[in-house]
Amino acid sequence: MNWISNVVRPKIRGFLRRDVPENLWIKCPDTGQLVFYKDVEANQFVIPVSNYHMRMGATARLKSVFDGETWLDIALPDVPSDPLKFRDERRYADRLRDARAKTGLKDAVKLGLGKLDGLPVVIAVQDFDFMGGSLGMAAGEAIIKGLETAVQKSTPFILFAASGGARMQEGILSLMQMPRTTIAVQNLRAARKPYIVVLTNPTTGGVTASYAMLGDIHIAEPGALIGFAGPRVIEQTIREKLPEGFQKAEYLKEHGMVDMVVHRHNLRATLSRLCRILTKAPGTPAATIEPGDKVTALEPAGDRASTL
Repeated sequence: MNWISNVVRPKIRGFLRRDVPENLWIKCPDTGQLVFYKDVEANQFVIPVSNYHMRMGATARLKSVFDGETWLDIALPDVPSDPLKFRDERRYADRLRDARAKTGLKDAVKLGLGKLDGLPVVIAVQDFDFMGGSLGMAAGEAIIKGLETAVQKSTPFILFAASGGARMQEGILSLMQMPRTTIAVQNLRAARKPYIVVLTNPTTGGVTASYAMLGDIHIAEPGALIGFAGPRVIEQTIREKLPEGFQKAEYLKEHGMVDMVVHRHNLRATLSRLCRILTKAPGTPAATIEPGDKVTALEPAGDRASTL
């Protein structure tokens, strides 16, 4: 028996495997560059050299916006978990259980009430890691709850959208959330409170066809894919080659679909300025919007463990 080969080396390999996390390195989808995970995390999940914006989880997103990284979690309404008893390759109930374990969220939308540069705001974040940020009954109720809370608390409402569309496992019940959330947006507008949408990568399907495109101001992160159907589906349907960058944030800004494209590092300051302008809050800076940016004018008008 070779003691060195059969005993020592396997123990050394096992020790090294235990000490090296699986997500130690991140590969940039744009350039293929390998980047240390901690560097990307410290940079708000933006690849340092290429400036590629990685997806950002709901909790990390709320931390990056609220003052002191603190807020009140807004309790989400209870809905039936599997109303249609749906099953494809797996049971829908099992998919939900896995998504909740993976993200730590109840569903695809997380709500928070806190302060942004001292101004109270309600923020909703769709987490793409929860079944592609898909819109089901629970997500729809969460968006409506967030809009209603903004009306009750007399605050702006900010939505970070990231979704693949309606949740197929809930069928027509999922599609019903499109008009329901639209009515909630109208109620916020009737209360003359700002509704700001931040479109992140990707925002598609029924979410784009409803509340994600009904904001007073639409901001997009650089390179975000935004549209109803994907470019490949459109090309196959019309049998034509689409323009370069079609459905990307920069293309949509040039063609008037979004108001501005803002780097993630500048997003918090931009949201703060817009909220103060639209609410006529004290301390509004004089020149706050960059030249070329379009802003739709409105009519005149914690603790993370806590639960509202």
